[in-house]
Amino acid sequence: MKQQDTFPMEILENVDGWETLMFLYNAALKEVGTKIEILNDEFLHIHRYNPIEHIKSRLKTAESIVKKLKKNGYESTLENMVKYVNDIAGIRITCSFTSDIYRIADMIAKQTDIQVLSLKDYMKNPKESGYQSYHMLVTVPIFLSDTVVDTKVEVQIRTVAQDFWASLEHKIYYKFEGMAPAYISHELRECARIVAKLDERMLSLNNAILNLEAHMENGEKRTP
Repeated sequence: MKQQDTFPMEILENVDGWETLMFLYNAALKEVGTKIEILNDEFLHIHRYNPIEHIKSRLKTAESIVKKLKKNGYESTLENMVKYVNDIAGIRITCSFTSDIYRIADMIAKQTDIQVLSLKDYMKNPKESGYQSYHMLVTVPIFLSDTVVDTKVEVQIRTVAQDFWASLEHKIYYKFEGMAPAYISHELRECARIVAKLDERMLSLNNAILNLEAHMENGEKRTP
């Protein structure tokens, strides 16, 4: 079987094309989700440490997809949906510390059947709103009866604190339909800075605890 670079045209032209596409995106969510769970289990087994707090997956609704296409000036076709909407299938990974974000991203990227299409590091370069996270756009092969279809999945990795901020920011802007008053936007940016500082201090605290544990273990080993 030859692996396809894009969705085969017969899938896009099929009368049941929408259902087929959503089936493929759902299968891709399962594939990537399982890989992440296995990596987490392995990390816990070997290092006795669980870097992942939560894993959440979702498929965009038809309404949300059409809205995004129109916003970006594209017609609502299956071809445009596949080509221009990269977050139809999405997985959000919530972890404890900022150091875990890059560790998890590296583990995902090293999977031999996952292809990384693009990376967006909103940790080093936060959005103007204050949003911080790490985004990966990847493809995973979905094996069908007569072909293999590379299907896109967006993976978002963020800390618990970043997820808390992002969830509230989304609710606030939803109420104002994206046009929140200036003072609210300012307060959200201030809160984002507080979240970043909190993550920094929690990571520092965790490192101090790990160093203390290492010294205690070494001291016990030296005891006759």
